[in-house]
Amino acid sequence: MSRLLSDLFDLNGSIMPVDPLDNLALSLALSGLAFLLVLIAGRPFIDLLRRKNIGKKIRIDGPEGHMEKMGTPTMGGILFNAAVAILTLIFNVYGRESALLLLGVLICCSVLGAVDDRLNLVGGTSAGMAGRFKMIWLTVFAGVTAIILYFPLGLRSAFIPGYGKVDIGLIYIPIAIVMIVGFSNAVNLTDGLDTLAGGTAAVAFVAYGIIAFLQGQIQVVTFCFTMVGALFGFLWYNSHPADVFMGDTGSLALGASLATAAFMTGQWLLLPIVGAVFVAEAVSVMLQVGYFKLTGGKRIFRITPLHHHFEVVGWSEPRITLRFWLGGMMAGLLGVALALV
Repeated sequence: MSRLLSDLFDLNGSIMPVDPLDNLALSLALSGLAFLLVLIAGRPFIDLLRRKNIGKKIRIDGPEGHMEKMGTPTMGGILFNAAVAILTLIFNVYGRESALLLLGVLICCSVLGAVDDRLNLVGGTSAGMAGRFKMIWLTVFAGVTAIILYFPLGLRSAFIPGYGKVDIGLIYIPIAIVMIVGFSNAVNLTDGLDTLAGGTAAVAFVAYGIIAFLQGQIQVVTFCFTMVGALFGFLWYNSHPADVFMGDTGSLALGASLATAAFMTGQWLLLPIVGAVFVAEAVSVMLQVGYFKLTGGKRIFRITPLHHHFEVVGWSEPRITLRFWLGGMMAGLLGVALALV
């Protein structure tokens, strides 16, 4: 137990002396290696998905232009999740046992998403996993994660920029559950345009990688930057027009592991800022549904999630993704700045 706690020394959001730069060099090198692994494996994997007829089913109530995406291979999240899992097991577990929590969250949510994707393929009779069933499993995964964060790892505080650490006791657990489930679903909602979810998630992981580096938490740094490299490799094939989609296999795992990394740094209050794009997407859906029910059918947006609204009003897909990326970058910079206060 002491060893497990020692590799997470002072997880309260405070800026700590950093580890030697060779640890950072290893993290960046693994980022590059993850990129190459996904890049090399990408084309054979996409060809395999095509042979197995693993193609995405498109919502008929979405933008009309999306019907041409029907049948595009999905479950591409396997590419970057597998690369991160392999490199984490080889390079980021020995002496850094807390990284197993990040790895466990990634794998569990990826498997859940893969089951949903498999049920929602072109030609299939299923509409996918029932939303309630998916939420139950996400809540179970988040609950286990929150308990591990609170008890074995001893994390139970919030770091308020400009004020410092505040011990919030047992309320930490339900907050962690809500945020892990919430961000898993928010990234899933964001995954509706080519490169949108992957690019904005990479930016958020960079931000938390920097925050973790400033705290000397090399296990979180390495995980975050390995994920960034793997995502960039995936974006090579997900660029418009996409050869492959990440599917729930990727998006659910990205959101949950990002939130877990945020809690491990103690800077989880900054997560809605660093992940502002994801928050905006999720809030747009909640506002639309609530307003629709209250007004008997009226709408705030033309269609949700938010990125589809901009499509309907005339923005091109590349323009939307680039502008959301830019917004995500500025949000990430603000989050890092607040972590330094």
